[in-house]
Amino acid sequence: MNTLSADLPTQLIVTLISMGNERDAQAKAKYLQAVPGGYGEGDQFVGVRVPAIRSLAREARKQATLDDAAVLLDHEIHDVRLLGAVLLVELFKPTRADKNAVIQLLLAKADRLNNWDLVDTVVPYTLGPWLLAQPADKATAILDDLADSPVLWRRRMAMVSTLGQIRLGHHDQALRLATKLQTDPHHLMHKAVGWMLREVGNKNHSLLDAFLDDHAATLPRTALRYALKKHDDAARTYYLAVAQER
Repeated sequence: MNTLSADLPTQLIVTLISMGNERDAQAKAKYLQAVPGGYGEGDQFVGVRVPAIRSLAREARKQATLDDAAVLLDHEIHDVRLLGAVLLVELFKPTRADKNAVIQLLLAKADRLNNWDLVDTVVPYTLGPWLLAQPADKATAILDDLADSPVLWRRRMAMVSTLGQIRLGHHDQALRLATKLQTDPHHLMHKAVGWMLREVGNKNHSLLDAFLDDHAATLPRTALRYALKKHDDAARTYYLAVAQER
């Protein structure tokens, strides 16, 4: 795409679709369970790989607006919504960006982030760090509203948003939400909880161990295994044994 027209969303969509590959589309649909009975059932793919989508977003960011991102997020094709998610991250980056407006749009379009890759692409790098700049009670209220949702993807938004905080040295919300969401029934949430716990351990190993001392017996096994990936064999054996005793 050498030049960008005035109707940016349309041109981006046309360009993206032209880059599609049917074999990749079928593989991605299977991977993201857009199959009967899957958590992504009914979604549509054209098969554009993530690096190409990121490149397209970077090329468009100087001309793109939040309205453009909103159009992309509303699209029926998953790859286009992913482009919208990446574009939100790009629009959040500049030092003069209206970060409040980006987050307002993100929360308004939360229902369009209807698979784990869409959530994980945008939420940790926008909502997570933004919440650190908000009053503690406001941040907690937003996270709890998401975490208490009956919609899986909103609950995942709450949990993975903490990645952006953990990497900046803030662990409180991650550990609080891990406790709150450890009984979630969906395996994708077990993975998210375990992933964030492992990230906490990457920054503060003793803090993770203290959490596991209190919660290893109640964490879902998948969450526990994810959390223990960086532990040595002896520690993994110990905490998994604690879990087996419940």
